[in-house]
Amino acid sequence: MGLFSDNESHVGVDIGTSGIKIVELQKKGNKNFLLTYGFAELSGFKDLDWQKDIKYTAKIIDKTIKKAGVSSKSAIAALPVFKVFSSVLNLSKVPKKEVEEAISREAGEIMPMPIEDMVLDWKKMSANNSEDKKYFKVFVTGAPKELVQSYVELFKEANINLSSLETESFSLIRSLLGNDKSSSLIVEIGAGTTDIFVSQKGIPVLSRSIDLGGRVITEMISKQIGGSPEEAEQFKRDLGNSGQDDLPENIKKAIEPIVNEIKYVLNLFSKKRNENVEKIVLSGGSSMLPGLTNYFAQTFDLNTVVGDPWSRVDCSPEITPVLKSFGPRLAVAIGLAMRGKE
Repeated sequence: MGLFSDNESHVGVDIGTSGIKIVELQKKGNKNFLLTYGFAELSGFKDLDWQKDIKYTAKIIDKTIKKAGVSSKSAIAALPVFKVFSSVLNLSKVPKKEVEEAISREAGEIMPMPIEDMVLDWKKMSANNSEDKKYFKVFVTGAPKELVQSYVELFKEANINLSSLETESFSLIRSLLGNDKSSSLIVEIGAGTTDIFVSQKGIPVLSRSIDLGGRVITEMISKQIGGSPEEAEQFKRDLGNSGQDDLPENIKKAIEPIVNEIKYVLNLFSKKRNENVEKIVLSGGSSMLPGLTNYFAQTFDLNTVVGDPWSRVDCSPEITPVLKSFGPRLAVAIGLAMRGKE
């Protein structure tokens, strides 16, 4: 392998509450080429609690990788936003050899659990606009060691080398925003949870998670229409084929907690940063509900789009329409595979 080329493939594995998503990309120059992808979704309406059954989840990963024809034996996985603590620290200038100690000390004062029980990672941000330049900003994340160890055990059981872990928010920023450094609100509506965070200059500076996702929305709809969850899912699919641009009132009611949480994040960001978010980018399986982008655009008076992670990936034109139909569901896995070259 040459020093300035990379013919290796990179695999992203997204372990969600509804199943496993896998994407393998190959980097050539500045372009990412799709080699293969695969996903395994749980049947029914139960969430996957993989930490309680590592062997079972490892079998799902192994089966999905083999079925997709993945060639690489290494992978990058994502830590869920709601299980990772993150914050921006303002640190005074310290000698380079003392930076790690300073970060650990400052982070220890705000982490929700003892610092010795967490794995820390940090990234230096741009300096403050203070005249004396005595301070700099650091974005720090902390994940419970027990959680990290569970990932290590899972991938070992699946006979895959876990080359790296990162927070889902960074994967989404990479796949949905790329080099766009504007202040953007990303709303990832997963099966079990919805993650809402503001990306500024490629850093998730403010994030929130709520226990409401696609499955809860389906359950709410089933109650409102007096039908089963399966009938509610069919209602959502029929809605998608109807071509209408207006979001039905029963779905508006179902996503009200998400709307309220977005309002909270937007207001908090505006107060803290003294600036406003420029746009909203939707992701996750339920982001493609017809009328959702229009409803959000009108509610928040912001340009709202469904993110397209495939826009930064080269693939065969013949399968492009198919990929776009479920692109938002694979956004995290695509972002993870993109990270392989970094």
